[in-house]
Amino acid sequence: MTDQWAREAITALQRGDRVTARQRVDALRGAINPATPWLIIGQIEQALGDTPGAIDAFERQLQMTPRDLPTLLVTAALKEQLGDERGALTFYRAALNVAAQPGFRAPSALSQRLHVAQTFVTAASQRFAAHLDQAISANGLAAGPSGARLREALDLLMGRHDIYAQQPSMFYFPGLAQRAFFEREEFEWIPAAEALVPEMQREVAAMMATSGSFSPYVQTQNGSPPPANPLLDDPSWSALYLWQGGAPVEPNASRCPATMQALAHAPMPIIAKRSPMALFSLLRPGTHIRPHHGLLNTRLICHVPLIAPPDCMLRVGAHQRTWEEGRTLIFDDSIEHEAWNNGNATRVVLLFEIWRPDISIEERVALTDIFTSIDDYQGRVVDNG
Repeated sequence: MTDQWAREAITALQRGDRVTARQRVDALRGAINPATPWLIIGQIEQALGDTPGAIDAFERQLQMTPRDLPTLLVTAALKEQLGDERGALTFYRAALNVAAQPGFRAPSALSQRLHVAQTFVTAASQRFAAHLDQAISANGLAAGPSGARLREALDLLMGRHDIYAQQPSMFYFPGLAQRAFFEREEFEWIPAAEALVPEMQREVAAMMATSGSFSPYVQTQNGSPPPANPLLDDPSWSALYLWQGGAPVEPNASRCPATMQALAHAPMPIIAKRSPMALFSLLRPGTHIRPHHGLLNTRLICHVPLIAPPDCMLRVGAHQRTWEEGRTLIFDDSIEHEAWNNGNATRVVLLFEIWRPDISIEERVALTDIFTSIDDYQGRVVDNG
């Protein structure tokens, strides 16, 4: 009977008999039948101009076929007509997710409707973001102590940033804060170290004037397969070590007493054959250090910029910063990071590692023993960027 009522409703529509079409649709709705043709009912309701009725029928159809792309798109469009932005957004997003599934090929006839869906989702997301930004600004939270974290949370919510987590290539210590950058004001020792910047600048200038003092940061290691790094053995990214493998590097250390004094202020790990580690890192114009992860998440990397020309940038996770002469940058290098020198002059920073402040003294002692044991068994792992 339901098939007959559906045919009669369609025939009535075709001859312009809207009264009979409505009667047959109401009969279809009243029938208790698992095979009720909700898709056809929705199409008839749409033709009769009953948008809420059409939406109801299409939603019932989607309960049986939740991934039906045309029905998702038409339901979204009808909700948009009614001014139900949130409802339209839900169904448009569901349609776009179906179309984005691997191996799914949307019919070409739906390409324009999918474009409309994407345009709507983009515009609605922008309106939502503006609404939230205004709410945060209106209550003054954006300028408070938690403002940066709130803004980042909104950026993640709106998809303006991706979520980047610690992914060290060698050793992961759980439970540590997922922070890309730490602020210099959080560390009491930094002012004393930065006070020596003018002397350190003179020392690094003298070292740069000495032929052969810097070597490529990423080097071929005998007995090991070469790392897949485009800067392998390339002096565009070079290093001059002051501490390496837990020992001062001579004659470099003796020639840079102010720099060694500055490093003495920092809580650098002391681990036999591994730490301290400190160097002048040189990045020539036009050089890009590709995205990568550091070895450990138990440390933070410090950059004290000594030569900081414009158009140089460091990205850690979703955050980008530039180097400013004499102002230390502290970041978690176990989070994906990369660097550029797009300027016309060489950039040089003093680079060294410190313990993370959220690792206790007892944990540092235990980690020192663990790293020593690892190195005793398999040798020190080289960080190849």
